[in-house]
Amino acid sequence: KAIPAQVRMISGSHDAQTSADVSNINSQFQLPDPAGKSGGACTASLLEVLYDIHNNGLDGKVSWVDLLRDMRDVLEDKGYEQIPQLTSSRMIDVSHPFAITPSSFDSSKNKKRAVLIGINYTGQSGELSGCHNDVKNISKYLREVQGFKKENVTILMDDGQHKEPTKANIIASYKKLVKDCKSGDVVFCHYSGHGGRLPDDNGDEDDGHDETLIPVDFEKNGQIRDDDLLNMLVNPMPKGVTMTCLMDCCHSGTVLDLPYRFTADGDLEEMEMNERVDFSDEFWSGFFATAAVAAVASKVDPPAEMMILGGGPNAIHEYSDTACCVIA
Repeated sequence: KAIPAQVRMISGSHDAQTSADVSNINSQFQLPDPAGKSGGACTASLLEVLYDIHNNGLDGKVSWVDLLRDMRDVLEDKGYEQIPQLTSSRMIDVSHPFAITPSSFDSSKNKKRAVLIGINYTGQSGELSGCHNDVKNISKYLREVQGFKKENVTILMDDGQHKEPTKANIIASYKKLVKDCKSGDVVFCHYSGHGGRLPDDNGDEDDGHDETLIPVDFEKNGQIRDDDLLNMLVNPMPKGVTMTCLMDCCHSGTVLDLPYRFTADGDLEEMEMNERVDFSDEFWSGFFATAAVAAVASKVDPPAEMMILGGGPNAIHEYSDTACCVIA
């Protein structure tokens, strides 16, 4: 199999969708807010569902399909049009129970690790305001409900208190995560910030665009492409690791380039092949199945006027397929 680890990603939108936001998570969503008044709609809806599951003693008893559809119900009730989506490194029976930590996890031999990234782009055009709260809420849930230890949770935020979420630091954090993990470990990765699209640079995207994460220093050092995430985080993650990712940003549907997909639009009952992944690519024939973290995101110089599509908090034109904000 091309991808050794069990990788699952929950995203808040298709590649063509922008991500919606909430201005006050306390008034619209029922979840703990450790410090602040805003957060991403995808993160908030997932946490509301997860806390409801936990508080009702249903941990390990709610299916993937019910989790995603409950997320969509929460979003619809609050007036958002986002469609939660699950992509995976292998076919999942979505009627089986959702779990961040599999029942086989052995705490005497293995660890739970997390990399949580929240970028408000403080002081920049297109500044957001709630991505830090998203990270704090996710961190609180992982520690208090899922049993993650603080020393195994890496947080990157542009708040002057944590390591800055620069392109180099994000790449280094993902590389270290892969290096530290071994079979049996559990991983959770969360990103809340801007997501975007750039013209495909290697011909592997049917729509002609790579989906991207946008670091705080993107103007100087460029964006992180989906191809880079596949090669630095997904592909080299050791066999036997269970990794769950939550991407709360625009155009996040295939940002990890995973081969299987389930969309909570009411039309699907099982996973399907992800038509946005190019299975003729050399990677999928297994040639890079043992590749390590050598493939690092290359520097991308943004054009003079770059369309940056805001996810996490405060996205503009939240139902638009074109632009949230334009950064000159």
